[in-house]
Parts: sequence; C-alpha cells; structure tokens
Amino acid sequence: MVQSLWDSSRATEFNTGLEALVYRSNLLGEDRRVCNWGGGNTSSKTIEQDFRGRDVEVMWVKGSGSDLATMKAGNFTGLRLQDIGPLFERDEMPDAEMVAYLANCMLDAKHPRASIETLLHAFLPFKHVDHTHPDAIISLCCAHNGKEIAREIYGERFVWVPYIRPGFTLSKMIAAGVLANPQAELVLMEKHGLVTWGDTPEACYAKTISIINEAEHYIETRVEEERLFGGLRTKALPQEQRRSIAAAVMPLIRGAVSDVRKMLLSFDDEADVLRFVGGANSAELSRVGAACPDHLVHTKAAPLFIDWAADANDVEGLKVKLTEGIIAYKEQYTAYFESNKHEGDIMFEAAPRVILIPGIGMINTGKSWSNSKLSGALYHRAIAVMRGATALGDFVSLSENESYNVEYWPLELYKLSLAPAEAEFSRKVAFITGGAGGIGSETARRLVSEGAHVVLADLNLEGAQKVAIEINDKFGENRAFAVKMDVTQEEQVAAAYAETALFYGGVDIIVNNAGLATSSPFAETTLKEWNLNISVLGTGYFLVAREAFRLMKEQNIGGSMVFIGSKNSVYAGKSASAYSSAKALEAHLARCIAAEGGEFGIRANTILPDAILQGSAIWNSNWRNERAAAYGIAPDQLEEYYRKRTTLLVNIYPRDIAEGVAFLASSKSEKTTGCMLTIDGGVPAAFTR
Repeated sequence: MVQSLWDSSRATEFNTGLEALVYRSNLLGEDRRVCNWGGGNTSSKTIEQDFRGRDVEVMWVKGSGSDLATMKAGNFTGLRLQDIGPLFERDEMPDAEMVAYLANCMLDAKHPRASIETLLHAFLPFKHVDHTHPDAIISLCCAHNGKEIAREIYGERFVWVPYIRPGFTLSKMIAAGVLANPQAELVLMEKHGLVTWGDTPEACYAKTISIINEAEHYIETRVEEERLFGGLRTKALPQEQRRSIAAAVMPLIRGAVSDVRKMLLSFDDEADVLRFVGGANSAELSRVGAACPDHLVHTKAAPLFIDWAADANDVEGLKVKLTEGIIAYKEQYTAYFESNKHEGDIMFEAAPRVILIPGIGMINTGKSWSNSKLSGALYHRAIAVMRGATALGDFVSLSENESYNVEYWPLELYKLSLAPAEAEFSRKVAFITGGAGGIGSETARRLVSEGAHVVLADLNLEGAQKVAIEINDKFGENRAFAVKMDVTQEEQVAAAYAETALFYGGVDIIVNNAGLATSSPFAETTLKEWNLNISVLGTGYFLVAREAFRLMKEQNIGGSMVFIGSKNSVYAGKSASAYSSAKALEAHLARCIAAEGGEFGIRANTILPDAILQGSAIWNSNWRNERAAAYGIAPDQLEEYYRKRTTLLVNIYPRDIAEGVAFLASSKSEKTTGCMLTIDGGVPAAFTR
C-alpha cells in the first residue's frame, strides 16, 4: 500500500500557500507509484497582490517540464483566476490559442509556461487539486472493464471521463462531470490517471493517498502471482550469467540504435522486469500500447520484445535476433510515423527505447545515461499497470493514432525543448586510464563539461572514485564511474570494458594515459626496470587499445583513441632508455591502429607532453629525484628548469593536455588520425622531423 509521507509538524514552517504546495507536490512525486517522473500536476488557489498592489485570486500550478519530486517554488506559475474563469463558457479552444491566452493571465511574465492541464485545475471549484498517475488507478483505467470495477470500489463517489488528450475540452468535461455529481470525490481519467481535491493541502494529499489505496487493496486481493502475465514461461538466468550476456550484446545494440544519433544504454534486471519478460503473455501484452500517455515521449508506444529461449550457450543467436528485431522495429516505427504524421512533424530516432529479453532483463536507450534510466523507470510503471490491469480484466491502451498525437503533440514536445542544449561530447562515452591522476582527472572534467560520460580506470580505485563523486556532484548522477584496473592484466582490462558496456552500452573515446616512469643510466638499467616500463607503457597501452578496438568494431559507429605519449616518444631522453623506448612504442602503436582502424571510422592520435609536475603521481615519486640528478640540479629546481628550456618559456599543466585530448577526440579533428600533437612549450630537441 502507498504510505502517507505527510509530516504535520512541517505545516508550521509554511509561510505561504505556495510553500505548502511545493511540499505537497514533492511528497506526491517522491513515490513513483503515485506519479511518473515529469508527469502529473498540482495546484493551490491563494490571494496575492498584483503589480498595482491589488488583492487578486491566483492559482499556482505546476510549470510545464518540471518534476513533482524535485520542483521548487520557482517551478510554479501564478495565474489570475478572474481572467481564466470566462473560458468555461466557451465551447472549444485550440491548444495554441489556450497557451497564448494563459500567457496573458500570468501574475509574473518570468514564471514558467503553465502546465498543459492548467484549465483542469482552474475549472474545478476547489482550493487544492492533485492530478497524478498512480499505478493502481491506471491499472483500473486501463482495464477493459475499468468503469464497472470503479463502481464496485467507489460507488457513486467518482466521475469517469473517456480518454481524450489533455487540453480545453478534457478540462471542461472533468469540471462538468464533477459539478453534475454532488457526491464526487475523485475523477478517473480513462487510460490516463486520477484527479482529487481538498480544502487544505493536507486534506488534498490525504485524499489522493486514500483513493489510491482503495484501488490498490481491491487489485491486490485479486492478483494471482503464479498466473501473472499468463504464467511463467522463461526463468531468469543466474545473475552473473545474465549480466555477462547483457555486457556482451549491449555494444551491438548500441551500434544498431545509434544510426541517426548516438545513444547511451542502461541495463535493468530488477525482479519485476525479470518476471514480466518471462511471462507467457508478455510479448503480446507489451505490444498493446503505453500504460499512460505521459510515458510515450520516453518509451514510445511499445518496446521491442525479443523472442529468445534464454539459452546461455546461444549468445550469438541472441545477437542475430537483436539485430533483426531492431531493424524490424525501425521499419514499423517509420511506418507508424508516416501513417499518422502532420505537416511539419519531424520523426524522432526510430530505434526502440525499451528492449526486453527473456531470462536477461531490460535494456534502455536514451541520449544520456539519465534519459535511458528514465525510459526504464517509466517501463517499471508500465509493468505495474499491466500487472494490475490483467488482474482485473484485459489491458487496453491508446489507439495508434491517439498514441501518435501525444508523442508528437507540440505541447508535449515543448517540455523536451527545456532540456539543456547538447554539446560536443554529448551522447559519447570516454574510457580514461590513469583516471585518478592529474592528466586523467583533468581530462575527465574537461570532457564531461561538454556532455561526455566518463569511465575512470585506475589501480587507485579510491582515488578514481573520489574524482567520480566530484564529477557527479557537479554534473549529475552517474556522469562518471570508477573501475579498478591494472592495464597489464588482460583479464582485468576485458572485465573493465565489460563493466563499461553494462553501465553505458559501449565506448566512443579512449584516453590511454596510465603511466609510470623510471630513470637510470643505460648501463645500469636492469631487466626488471626495462620490463616494467614495457609492461605498463607498451603492453598496457596495447591491451587497453585492443579491447577498445574490438568493442568499437562491434558497435560499428567509429571511435577515437588518444594516447598520452611524451616528448620522449621522439626524443632520446638521457638516462631514460627504458621509459623513452616504451613511449616511442606507444606512438608507433597508435599509428598502426590508425592505419588499420580507418575503414571502421576508428581514429588514433598521440599527444606528446613534457614535464607535467602538477598533480602527477609520477613526478611525486622517485622519478623527480632521478631526473633532477640527471640534470645536475636540486629536485625543487625542476619546474623552473623545464620552463626555461622551452622556446615559449612556459610550464605545462594537466589542463593543457586535457585541451589537447578534447581537440583530438572532437569533431574538429574528425579527419585527423595517426597524428602526433606536441604540447610541451616548444622543446626543439623534440620537434618532429
């Protein structure tokens, strides 16, 4: 059952009606069984002063594009009710005219555009109104016999309105129905949701919760778990197996859904998902349509359900079915668009947002990790609705044309326009070795600042996690994640990429940056020292690049590799033969990859920095003392020594290398590969020739 979250002691803290509305809205949105992300709306009617100091009756209503769980006072719009009232006498009002009219009713032009369903709140003669999308209520509203069952639950206390897209007509229908029924306590919107009201914020919230729980109690007494979704046909594979298979197929999926614009993926194997994908009737149920109009923009009308026997030994067969399924889905979606489009409509990516695989779980797609997770979160709600609706009768949904007219509705698309503009590295995933260090962490910050998602791979997991937390706190949930990896261990490298595939779907950029350095005269260079340098800087770079190359080929959408070499890649460093040789190996390896990767759209370039002391684990090790000894100076004189030997008389910092990586990984250098870019302040001995 849904629990009331209301804290009566908080009521004493509210100085205004708007503050109470924010609190009520946040509570409703906090429980996603009550309201979808971004969906639903709330209102309160208060007395405010206008710009002339006159008392006016104002309705505060959710602004378009906000989410009830997180919205603040600034996300609400105040509208003068005196101006809205006369609209009830009209017979009709087109959407565009309604939006323009409401803009003139705003108490403050700086407020956000009012919710699509503003008139629903304005026409109802109640001080506080909630419109939500509770799982239990939508189960009722999406059952073929929902109206009859509603009468069993609520008697004469409800008003039922048939499905119609939100706007003037629906708002007037709801108000007229409520006015015609003195016993009305709620409105059930067919295939859509719930409307409730109250005289106080607490009473309104309490009514919403109690109405939901009445429906939930009725449904739960009729659910037969063993018969859900037609009974269990496919058991879930063991967790380790299903996650391994998901990691193996997600790069293929990512490439297949990224033909128009790149998409990020997320994986979900929660218990309700596994139960649904294993159901005997689930494939058919999934094709009925969306469980709520608010889902459509993020999930499309239907998911892609893969007909697969959940055989852990048939991963290649699954890949074939996924490839064929995605192609067929795109063709069907294009036909759907062509059959229903209006003049001026531009088709979204035709690829599925939700992919269901028996025995494995759900894979979601989106322009970012958070968007893919949103698609998944909404499909969890769809599963809950189908569970309830099929316990009551047959699950029904919008028609194809009704679905289209919501998915491509200008007022719904307006919400999408409020999202921040995409940047250079939006929709891209960067895998950075040595992610905890100075260059690695600065590169991560630089790429994320322009939209990237990053994986920070490092032996120092704690340090990498610290950088990831910092990035996520600033840029949003899971824009970065850390993984422990020794670049010299083939199994660890493969495991890190598998984890990346499972988390984001694949990789677009790798920054081969992990490093170390030793210094000794050639005659004193031990085999152990030589092997250490070659192992980390040679073999390590090879393993990281090779695994990325394989993954990028599987995606088939290109990729960019940036190797962090050194001026020593082209300069014979004194008393650094092992280090210099390994760095030369790196640069030549990158050129070899560039030569072989061209046909797959995989670019490989190298940056040759010099003497980056800031934030460097290498330069804070014995390497500093060794290099100072090689030059006959004190360790604390190194930074000035390096500055003076450059033609530009400058020091080089991690942010300088990060800028170089950003350039080589960006569209600005999309026709550049096999290049060596010097960022060393100008060391003549290292000029390429």
